[in-house]
Amino acid sequence: MTKPSIPRGTRDFGPEVVRKRQYIFNTIRNVFELYGFQPLETPAMENIETLMGKYGEEGDKLIFKILNNGLDNKDKEEKTRAALEKVLQGKTTSDLTERALKYDLTIPFARYVAMNHNQLTFPFKRYQIQPVWRADNPQRGRYREFTQCDADVVGSRSLLNEVELVNIYHTVFMDLGLKGYELRINSRKILTALAERCGGADQMINITIAIDKLDKIGLEKVKEELVVRGLKNDQIDIIEQYLKIDGSNEEKLKAIADLLTSTDAAAEGIAELRTVTETVNLKELIIDFTLARGLNYYTGIIFEAKAPPQVKMGSIGGGGRYDDLTGLFGVPNIPGVGISFGVDRIYDVLEEMNHFPPDVQVGTQVLLFNLGEAESKAAYKLMQELRLAGIRSELFHENTKFDKQFKYAEKKGIPYAIIIGSQELAAGEAVIKDLRKGTQLKVTMADAACYVFG
Repeated sequence: MTKPSIPRGTRDFGPEVVRKRQYIFNTIRNVFELYGFQPLETPAMENIETLMGKYGEEGDKLIFKILNNGLDNKDKEEKTRAALEKVLQGKTTSDLTERALKYDLTIPFARYVAMNHNQLTFPFKRYQIQPVWRADNPQRGRYREFTQCDADVVGSRSLLNEVELVNIYHTVFMDLGLKGYELRINSRKILTALAERCGGADQMINITIAIDKLDKIGLEKVKEELVVRGLKNDQIDIIEQYLKIDGSNEEKLKAIADLLTSTDAAAEGIAELRTVTETVNLKELIIDFTLARGLNYYTGIIFEAKAPPQVKMGSIGGGGRYDDLTGLFGVPNIPGVGISFGVDRIYDVLEEMNHFPPDVQVGTQVLLFNLGEAESKAAYKLMQELRLAGIRSELFHENTKFDKQFKYAEKKGIPYAIIIGSQELAAGEAVIKDLRKGTQLKVTMADAACYVFG
């Protein structure tokens, strides 16, 4: 018999992990709602043409494609064989696959807006908390199935939206206790201006793909990749100057203005960065010109959230402005901006920093002991009253030794036990034990709920 297993890059989540993840989800969801965002869900799969060509050449390689039904049909064998040949050449064909698992939440959201724009009230502010899939190489903090939490605003070009999204990041990370996080910010307009200085706007993708790897491969390897991508030595020198800009936010803005003189794109990017950083005025908000975010649809300010430095995790969120994303689906001129939280990485950070609240694991709040037929009937009646009062309760499943029932409560982290023996039953009373403090008191059954959570 084959040993049971799950696909690489996926995980099972037991009760302890699920409760911790729910704590993160609820924290983020509450902040999204606080800022006026509405919930939305889209299907796990999309038509393949919805996704392909939207994430750049690197992203397209990581899209999980779904095989069509009926490929084992003998009448289709020849067509299937030809389709497989095309796939081996790196092409996509509808004869083999018409659908794919969604790579992120942004493109499906843009598709939703394009399909429903006549019914939406703009600016439309939505949040989504759903799994996505990427055919990536599994490693710490990087999975093939993971959950994203996105917040986007479409139908507005106001920089107030960027300011709000910065504050959402800050509020969530403070609520989670992630002091020391950094929110890096740049502008694709500045990257456009850099490309114009290095041979023209058609160099934009080559430059951003290389720069986006800086943290992983270092400056010298980035320069080597730029050579491979056809840039000349003088152009690479400009990019190196660009990547070495340092100092305070204001010093960086002055340096970039000197390097990228006389371009409209640079002027706009600098003005937007200055507006956002000065309006929010957080020490955690750092201008970083090495930030590229290699997704083709970004057009303005881009974000990347970094874990506190004591945890070697890297990015735990990101996003940016995309002023014509719905144009990809035939509905132009609907601007948007959004951010995403990497919940799986945030979980790993909180776990490593031991920042989950101690009560996050409390499921059942009260265990009622089972001490006999008549006693358990009384305990069951009391348990239902506790449940009506909103107290999560359970009755031990069998009449057995005290020690076994206490151990069950201890293993499950249940903070209270209620014991109704023959004497308590006759007197209409119950013993309530606080298992964390080791204290107990006897009360009437009618007052039990008040004593547990009075």
